[in-house]
Amino acid sequence: MRFQVLDIIPHLKNPVTGEIVSTADRLDQVVETARRAEELGFDSFSVGERHAGEFISSSPTTVLAAIAAVTSRIRLQSGVTVLSVLDPVRVAEDYATIDQLSRGRLELVIGKGNEVLQYPLFGLDLADQWDLLAEKYGLLRRLWTEENVTWSGRFRAALTEPTTTTPRPFAGPPRVWHGSATSLTSAALAAQWGDPLFTANAIQPRENYKVLIDHYREEYARHGHDPRRQYLGSGSGAGGVFIADTTQEAKTQFGPVYEALTTGRNVPGNNSPYRDIDHAVAEGPALVGSPEQVIDKILSYHGVYGHDLQSISLPTTLPFDQQLEILERFALEVIPAVRAAAPTTLWADGDPYAGRPDGAAEPDGAAEPDAAARVPADHNTHRSPNVYTR
Repeated sequence: MRFQVLDIIPHLKNPVTGEIVSTADRLDQVVETARRAEELGFDSFSVGERHAGEFISSSPTTVLAAIAAVTSRIRLQSGVTVLSVLDPVRVAEDYATIDQLSRGRLELVIGKGNEVLQYPLFGLDLADQWDLLAEKYGLLRRLWTEENVTWSGRFRAALTEPTTTTPRPFAGPPRVWHGSATSLTSAALAAQWGDPLFTANAIQPRENYKVLIDHYREEYARHGHDPRRQYLGSGSGAGGVFIADTTQEAKTQFGPVYEALTTGRNVPGNNSPYRDIDHAVAEGPALVGSPEQVIDKILSYHGVYGHDLQSISLPTTLPFDQQLEILERFALEVIPAVRAAAPTTLWADGDPYAGRPDGAAEPDGAAEPDAAARVPADHNTHRSPNVYTR
């Protein structure tokens, strides 16, 4: 298994102490965490994108560029690029620039986002979110794989003159993953294009996410794509990873913060059913406990999902030194055991993208998905009143 650190850059008070760092310090922490993650042997670092709520991740490209400048090996990912609200021409330009700065370390994770307030902010209709994503992704792919592109669609001005975006990616088009949380639509779009899927695995019971994963794999096979390109990433629950010597110590130390944050998050349809730490550790995806507990939880989910990439997030309201201690313990005490038990070809021999540009060639038979064949936008898989769509 491979390992990613994800920061969607929430900017929140510690709900127990009331302390909060400045915006500048919080952004510095993201860059320093990425630098330290590379030193500790993590495989990738991902920066989220939000344009509403208590987040300061509205410019992930800027943050990823800063990370590219202080790292040399770790892969850089987005989590997710909210392509539905963005201009594909600008996305192609900005992320290709990061790909050049990092010398080919970029991989994009796209989605429609799970913050409904982003749509009116950009003058878009929420009802169009899935059509926006599908159309804009089709254009983005062409901009990265072709030169002298002409194009027309519903949601942006036509490219009537042959267009070649610059810079070009470093060594062929970067790999694109699709982020998914409850809707079959993102899973179906990933499968239609022959792309990997990244399941949020954040706040719902794991059987809900398993429905998405199964649908993705069935559709991927039906479309006849190269199975070597079929990879799966998984998140690790809301709240952040927390490791202590024993699971009880972890619950005692982190429980008050977790429960205060969970109680304070009153977002209808986007709340975790795991409202206390005992419930979250026993039944939810939260990676809170002893190293052994965390290892067992990851491998338990791997037994159900068969995922290749495990994403973790740090509890960013805690003191930064404590966050880095957790990061180090995870790297030293969890990663080696999970890697040994769950091997993968991702970013290794057998991964067609391991050596771009050859790996970035179009899959055999890849064609633009038929919009009429897509899963209806209201067809989602949540099995509880919570909705966490991406």
